[in-house]
Amino acid sequence: MDKKYEIIIYWSSEDDAYVAEVPELPGCMADGKTYHEALGNAEQIIDEWIETATEVGRPIPQPKGRLAYA
Repeated sequence: MDKKYEIIIYWSSEDDAYVAEVPELPGCMADGKTYHEALGNAEQIIDEWIETATEVGRPIPQPKGRLAYA
């Protein structure tokens, strides 16, 4: 499966870390002390999310690319 999911990264003062969310995969998020660490962790957690969904028989959404938020 093509894993081109949108990743949204932002700074969280509360967590004192960068947070990376993957909106198309419910509950899929990661963090890191740097922007790049958060991105790398998100890429890893996407793989783990897909692996877990496959194991339990949940559908895996097709990536839609950039989502529109307003």
